[in-house]
Amino acid sequence: MSELKTDAFWMPFTPNRSFKAAPRIVESAEGIYLTEKSGRQIIDATAGLWCSNAGHCRSEIADAIHQQAKKLDYSSIFNFGHELSFEYSERLVKHTPDGLNHVFFGNSGSEAVESALKIALQYQRARGKGTRTMFIGRDKGYHGVNFGGISVGGIAPNYQAFGQRVKSSHLRHTLDIERNAFSKGLPEHGVELAEDLERLVHFHGADQIAAVIVEPFAGAGGVILPPKGYLQRLREICDQHDLLLIFDEVISGWGRTGSAFASIEWGVTPDMITSAKGITNATVPLGAVFVKDEIYKTVMDAAPEGGVEFYHGYTYSAHPVACAAGMATLDIYEREGLLTRASGDIGAYWEKALHSLADLDQVIDVRNYGLVGAIELRAPADLKGRFGGKVSGMAWEAGVMARGIGDALCMSPPLIIESHEIDTIVEKLRGVISGL
Repeated sequence: MSELKTDAFWMPFTPNRSFKAAPRIVESAEGIYLTEKSGRQIIDATAGLWCSNAGHCRSEIADAIHQQAKKLDYSSIFNFGHELSFEYSERLVKHTPDGLNHVFFGNSGSEAVESALKIALQYQRARGKGTRTMFIGRDKGYHGVNFGGISVGGIAPNYQAFGQRVKSSHLRHTLDIERNAFSKGLPEHGVELAEDLERLVHFHGADQIAAVIVEPFAGAGGVILPPKGYLQRLREICDQHDLLLIFDEVISGWGRTGSAFASIEWGVTPDMITSAKGITNATVPLGAVFVKDEIYKTVMDAAPEGGVEFYHGYTYSAHPVACAAGMATLDIYEREGLLTRASGDIGAYWEKALHSLADLDQVIDVRNYGLVGAIELRAPADLKGRFGGKVSGMAWEAGVMARGIGDALCMSPPLIIESHEIDTIVEKLRGVISGL
């Protein structure tokens, strides 16, 4: 790698000096495999960054991008339109929970969250409840890196240098290894943690709170699954106090849990869903907010006839090439049954394989659902909270890309993965963990 000049690129979420001293460079990808310049293959057990759900370099998507870029590469979406944006929207909402029939487009999960927060504020004002300007997030939650997202998010390094500029408060997280270690599927214990929302409502006042925003399961916080009944209880409390409930499904959407969305899988319908990543198989950036009919109608009806109802949007909202990539991605998901595949035999195989590592002394927890999972490691005192990153580097050298978060190895393999590939991942990780 000596010929590669790395100085100009300021890399995100990366220790730049350490990385540039020994860079890990991906040359190409196909299916569930990444390939280095040397030709060495690595199993991508994270689907890129929770996003390449249909596997890498699908020719159908590449062809759709190519054809669209030749036909209409860009058109302003402010007071203009292109047919594909409307066709794509109609097709997307066929996969959303009942009642969420409107789509607002951005370019990323961060922008989807920012848009959802603004929609919540606009809705509260439109219905005469403009005092409702606070948001309730959750500790260990990740909602992107815009100022709205880091305010409602609960991962300290993401906001400590910048502050939390949007008025917010935070629920307790639901990770409870002591009671729920080695859970298969949703944990048994912890539904009572949802009552923390009652405490915050009484402390701040319901008339000050616009919305509650949580990930159905926390991704970047370390694959933290909701206890049985927890999300249902949040929905009940929000209904009781007239609060909007937003599910950030940027990670959990598009088949990760065994349904199109985790809200469908776990039977809880929010008022808005944020989406990105797997929506285009990560080929072209695209974010979306799915909005309940009542919210859309209220905002529309409150604006004067001929006036702009919502002063928000992006140059690249509903970009035609992104929409084409999304349409081709939906074709694959629907044709290959990928949106529900994780709920079948392959999800059961993934669960059994991951939990086979529970016999290792270095493993203190395994948690999973669908095709997502985490292995919590016993960290030495001097590396506590950072051990996952160290072991992730070792896993890469062994031929597996797994994300280190805190003291855990977190994984979300492409939905096309087969059982023999799961065996390879687990075998390689067993070797790495046993050698710690």
